[in-house]
Amino acid sequence: MSPSLAELSADPHPHLAAMRAAGPAAWVEALDGWMVVGHAAALAVMRDADTFTVDDPRFTTSRVIGPSMLSTDGPEHARLRQPFVAPFSPRASRAYFSEFVRGESARLVSDLRPRGEAELRTELAGPLAASSMRLALGLERIPVAELLGWYRAIVQAVADVTAGQPLPELGLTAYQALGSAVSETLASASGETFLGGVLSGAQALDQAEMLSNTAVLLFGGIETTEGMIATLAHHVLTEPGVLDELRENPDLLDAAIEESLRLEPAAAVVDRYATRDVEIGDAQIRKGDLVVVSLAGANRDPAVFPDPDRFDLHRADLRRQLAFAQGPHVCVGLHLARFETRCALENLLGLPGLEREAERSTEPAGLVFRKPDTVRVRWGA
Repeated sequence: MSPSLAELSADPHPHLAAMRAAGPAAWVEALDGWMVVGHAAALAVMRDADTFTVDDPRFTTSRVIGPSMLSTDGPEHARLRQPFVAPFSPRASRAYFSEFVRGESARLVSDLRPRGEAELRTELAGPLAASSMRLALGLERIPVAELLGWYRAIVQAVADVTAGQPLPELGLTAYQALGSAVSETLASASGETFLGGVLSGAQALDQAEMLSNTAVLLFGGIETTEGMIATLAHHVLTEPGVLDELRENPDLLDAAIEESLRLEPAAAVVDRYATRDVEIGDAQIRKGDLVVVSLAGANRDPAVFPDPDRFDLHRADLRRQLAFAQGPHVCVGLHLARFETRCALENLLGLPGLEREAERSTEPAGLVFRKPDTVRVRWGA
């Protein structure tokens, strides 16, 4: 039986495994579309923007913020994305963000330390992700709490539109407030700022395009990084022996990040629309059909990752996980997201007696964006 949206939100993995055993793609009635669950098929779909496009009026993000690099393909996508590629390269990200992210993650954990307890999603993961995006967008004058409020309102607007509801007024208000703040920054951005560096290569982008793309950065830079950090903390503190092994061997920190992403990608699915009739395995895809790529399903494909439901710090080929997508829409900020997550984990490892309060914490959940809503922890003096 095809899984419900509630089942795919709560614990999709048994359902994805059952679908994958029958073939790389399956019709999901609740989505009114196809779900791709095999690793090879997921790669093929994401790399073939001519056949599987995001450029469709049903793509909900564009209905909230307008056309952006997230919702276009081909030359238009390249034009909108290109100005952001060099500033988010590994070298540029390290040069601009490393000192700030190290300092901010250390400060956040240091402020929490005397309390002996915290909720890591809202008190570490979210603030670190938001403050990093605040720096990137030149919005340091905006309090982190206010920026998070705009972001959550825009996310809710996208969720409401996806569910077939009207665009909420609060989402429009938040987008307008973000637009005013970004416009002010753009008017005064210098070449030394991150956004100024983007602007130096963005002559082809008008004000509306800059705003829609900075909204994409805000959306992606907070949502997925917050999820990465919260889910990594969940895994490190629930998987037997992992916390001790990481303390004994910090060289495994990067492996822990990749394995956590593999098991529970912060963005569990990405949507595409078929531009022609095409086959995926035995699935007969018709032109115009919704094709949902399950990154969560592809990341547990046993043909690529043996014993796929097990957390394994020593797993080979961890970089084959697809949490950041692939093809032309691979996450532009993936290097920064990984760095923020590593810095957060490094500082958490310094808390003595760190443990998760299971009775006050939640499991990762969500249909599109997956993360634990609550990661309650405590530690000793």
